[in-house]
Amino acid sequence: MELKSRKAYMDAIYERYHKCPKQAKTRILNEVSEVCGYHRKYSIWRISQWRANQGQPPPRKRRRRGKLFPPEVMRIVEKVWEAGGYPWSVCLKEILRLWLPWIRRRFGLAEAQETKLLAVSPSTIDRALRDKKRRLRRRIYGRTKPGPLLRHRIEVRCEHWDVRVPGYLELDLVSHCGGCSEGEFIYTLNLTDIASTWDESLSVMGKGEESVIAALQEITEALPFPVLGIDSDNGWEFINWHLKAYCDARDLQFTRSRPYKKDDNAHIEQKNWTHVRKLIGWDRYDSPQALKAMNDLFRHELRLSMNLFQPSVKLVQAICKGSRRTRRYDLPQTPLDRLLDLKAGAAQRLEELSRLRCQTDPFELSARVQEKLEIIWSLRHFRPRSSEPEAAKEKLKATEEAALRAIVKMFGANVYVRTKPGGPLARILHG
Repeated sequence: MELKSRKAYMDAIYERYHKCPKQAKTRILNEVSEVCGYHRKYSIWRISQWRANQGQPPPRKRRRRGKLFPPEVMRIVEKVWEAGGYPWSVCLKEILRLWLPWIRRRFGLAEAQETKLLAVSPSTIDRALRDKKRRLRRRIYGRTKPGPLLRHRIEVRCEHWDVRVPGYLELDLVSHCGGCSEGEFIYTLNLTDIASTWDESLSVMGKGEESVIAALQEITEALPFPVLGIDSDNGWEFINWHLKAYCDARDLQFTRSRPYKKDDNAHIEQKNWTHVRKLIGWDRYDSPQALKAMNDLFRHELRLSMNLFQPSVKLVQAICKGSRRTRRYDLPQTPLDRLLDLKAGAAQRLEELSRLRCQTDPFELSARVQEKLEIIWSLRHFRPRSSEPEAAKEKLKATEEAALRAIVKMFGANVYVRTKPGGPLARILHG
């Protein structure tokens, strides 16, 4: 076929191809491939790009995809997301399956709605909740200071944890100072198990060595498995003789991370956000009433909600290709399910926890958590500003001048001093 005839033919085919239904397009492609001798895939591309190659861009037809999931199903997803503590979409999909008996009871699901609810994908959940997630974003500020003692006696651990049995814990303190580190305020001791992702928390007033050890001992006694080792950061609340003697007396492996390397404690840093900071917030708590209310939440409702009803994922593999890193995760599971799969820990305690999960409504548990959080939030303390800022400035100015007068009297006028014009030292020297 000549070039002129081929152009005329393609012009005619283009108009027919973009106006006919899908079934007729198959016949047109077969015809173009036979007449012009093109491969089928090349025929599709050639027809689509014909007007663009001739200087006439093809008209773009925007096709809006219909919504697969009805609004009432997505509203249920949103309610479960809020009751579950705003989990990640992959974990939320597992929560929908895990909480299904209580979702049926609470929302009265029809069979078709239940099918849609279980079929919703994590990416669809992300799109539906995108605007609400933007309002929940906040920043974290830490207040850990390195401890200088015992560093040469405690082994540094920075490699990837590869443990198959529960009992190896990462622990950290979360400060509730509200941006002001003056005085004594509450810290939350948070620890997580590497193998099962089990998490426990307890609050203490200040970060004294003995109070931290007492909280650690209470938490370890409540765990459904024996403790084999602990890993901490370099804060002096952990790197001290009290904790070292505690671990030696119980034959526990005690390791620490590298200074200023939070990635070495990635497991507990992630739990600090999901289990403490995301719930308590960034305000200051420094009263005995707040300490009692926080421990009441951590000892009862929160530990059940997070360990029995909240699934999480674990990193299985990280693949590096040049500067790009791809991470592979396992399927979401609750800490209790991971312990049952590992078949480790106290069997009687695990059976009791399994029965307790079957008897507990997660929506009622979430409501009780929210009620206690409201009580905790009402006990936050805002540091008052000075009521007499001008008087404080005058007092500081007088102290400054007295110190400078003493310096001038001591060294005399023979010492050359570079002064700021109009400053206190200039007023003393030239006054």
